[in-house]
Amino acid sequence: MSDFKNELEQEVEFINDLISRYLPDETGLDKKIREAMNYSVNAGGKRVRPMLMLEVYKLCGGDDCQVVYPFMAALECIHSYSLVHDDLPAMDNDDYRRGMPSNHKVFGEANAVLAGDGLLSLAFDTMLAAIANNPCQGEIKAAQAVSEGAGVQGMVAGQVTDLASEKSGARDMDTLRFIHVNKTGAMIRASLLAGGCVAGADEEQLKALSDFGYAYGDLFQMTDDILDVEGSFESMGKTLGKDAREGKLTYISLVGLEEAKKIAGQTAENALAALEIFGEKAWLLRELTNATLSRKS
Repeated sequence: MSDFKNELEQEVEFINDLISRYLPDETGLDKKIREAMNYSVNAGGKRVRPMLMLEVYKLCGGDDCQVVYPFMAALECIHSYSLVHDDLPAMDNDDYRRGMPSNHKVFGEANAVLAGDGLLSLAFDTMLAAIANNPCQGEIKAAQAVSEGAGVQGMVAGQVTDLASEKSGARDMDTLRFIHVNKTGAMIRASLLAGGCVAGADEEQLKALSDFGYAYGDLFQMTDDILDVEGSFESMGKTLGKDAREGKLTYISLVGLEEAKKIAGQTAENALAALEIFGEKAWLLRELTNATLSRKS
């Protein structure tokens, strides 16, 4: 476990440095929007998605990690944009993110909307520039996987269904799983598939990565919902207890806290089972899955 923690810390530090290379300079007449974009990306985070992409790239035989770096940065830009928009009053209306005031609390709602738009555009500009410099089929498929995960077939679909379920009072497992698979799982799955595509993974490997992504994404959102009940502001860096107050559809609201924990344990087992074809080389992904199941932040 100490090896895993050390590896995790080193990778997060490396990814933070990597992402900063792709962010805009805070100059010019549009300086304010550049500051707003950088504010949310530089707020920190677990950097799970780019980390997964890098690990999968190496797991599937990739030997030149630099080719995947632009896609890693793009992923985190998309993730940050989604959080900026998610915190807006029209969405989840959160005042804090990662222990800091939300983007719209610092820069205003209009600038927060534009900052999210800017980050999404920057992500695709970064991927397309990489493809233009190295127009390989793997890179094109990677960009397609990210685009699909971020759009109406993925994250956007999950978010709109999440919002709709609050208004409709939907309380069924099919709706809940759809939200988890898309709102959280789609971009996690995209990070895995993109890493595999750039590395030249075969169909069997991509299928295993897809299965792992669905299970791990579900697990990640489950534990987030559990921590909304059991966590603290100090550890989570955001307002807690909002799910229950706003009537959000979660495993806790559907089956209760203890049953939700049991389902999370089974979901972690499903994620680990999907990694079996990679053998011992997938040790870090296994440790990450176990750490997510027991996470406190």
